[in-house]
Amino acid sequence: MTSIGLALRSLLWTALLPGLFAGYMPLRFFGLARVHVSLTNPVQLLALLAIGVGAALLVTCIWEFAASGRGTLSPVDPPRELVVRGLYRYVRNPMYLSVTMIVLGEVLLTGSRPLLAYWAIWFAAVNLFVIGYEEPTLRRRFGESYERYTRDVGRWLPRRRGGNHL
Repeated sequence: MTSIGLALRSLLWTALLPGLFAGYMPLRFFGLARVHVSLTNPVQLLALLAIGVGAALLVTCIWEFAASGRGTLSPVDPPRELVVRGLYRYVRNPMYLSVTMIVLGEVLLTGSRPLLAYWAIWFAAVNLFVIGYEEPTLRRRFGESYERYTRDVGRWLPRRRGGNHL
């Protein structure tokens, strides 16, 4: 598949997955579309910073999936190579954490408790998906290299590194 094809697939899956969860749903159902941003409000500035940093980290992760893994963020079009570079050197799931940062920024921006509950339910579902589907699938697909990766890199939080670097 060409680089252009991979880029188009990555854009499609970005719009369908994080775009739906962190974009469309908060805009349509949780008041994000009605927010009037005040650049003098420190909470809203922090919210915008979280959203911007989360979006930048998400793009970085998607790029790494395409560049290193030759795949996308979709479970039906995954990377062909185990991605352990970039942000994936620090945590195994930086893409989900990036989306978390975006949505929690949106929570700050809107002050919406229902959006916070939506995020909590989503994150619980993601955790079940990671443990029940992604990790077993990656173990079968990449074997010992994935086992070594899970020993060295935390699922959600970075681990202190000794002499063993990826």
